[in-house]
Amino acid sequence: AQNNLGFMYDKGRGVPKDAVEAAKWTRKAANQGMAEAQYCLGTMIANGHGVPKDEAEAVRWNRKAADQGFASAQRNLGFMYANGWGVEHDHVEAVRWYRLASNQGLSGAQNELGYDYLQGRGVPRNYGEALKWFRLAADRGNAGAQTNLGNMYAQGLGVPQDYVEAVKWYRLAADQGNAGARKNLGDRYRNGQGVAKDDVEAAKWWQLAAEQGHAGAQNNLGTLYAEGQGVTQDNVSAYLWFSLAAAQGDKGAINNLDRVARQMSQAQILEAKKLV
Repeated sequence: AQNNLGFMYDKGRGVPKDAVEAAKWTRKAANQGMAEAQYCLGTMIANGHGVPKDEAEAVRWNRKAADQGFASAQRNLGFMYANGWGVEHDHVEAVRWYRLASNQGLSGAQNELGYDYLQGRGVPRNYGEALKWFRLAADRGNAGAQTNLGNMYAQGLGVPQDYVEAVKWYRLAADQGNAGARKNLGDRYRNGQGVAKDDVEAAKWWQLAAEQGHAGAQNNLGTLYAEGQGVTQDNVSAYLWFSLAAAQGDKGAINNLDRVARQMSQAQILEAKKLV
């Protein structure tokens, strides 16, 4: 009941929304050993939601819940070890917690575990294991895993290269709003890999990813505007997208920005800068 009351205050259901009151009731439930409340309190403390932000304290409450087998807390603890957040950086320990959560079917943990196998972080690199965990998470609808699985098919990692299969997984993730998948799907349309070459479709997917802040998509979209492919040629729009990507450190965009600027009047440059 205490945890439920904390949830009600957190969401403003039947009572005024109050993060401090939510944390108070969640803590009461957590102190009685309720794993879900311990996880929720740990998340609140991690985010400074209704309580002061405290990394070490967030780890402590997540660990209490994780030790009771609460999968979301196990995933959180894995993330904390992977990023040195409130604990000493330790990929081996991160993998241990991700695996516990993955074995309970938590797709976010399965995706992280797959990525650790892909990169050889905390475990020996193993494309077969990476594929296994990505596929399990992807089949559960995890957009990050769908993107990662698409990447493996596109690059032929652990499987024969198959752009049609890559496109299938990219599209599933892109339809969920994953910026990386949208950028990669645009790449496939631009290059005619797994789909018919179509610059209009490439522009559509790159635009969506660019608006989400994906630097690679911003640079690619700028290129289309500079060249007038898939969109109406427009140096002002090209300058805008190159500028946004360059501000994120994209080296190609930095060079492209300089190139397109040399083709523009000072008035056009000023117009573009107002849009950035």
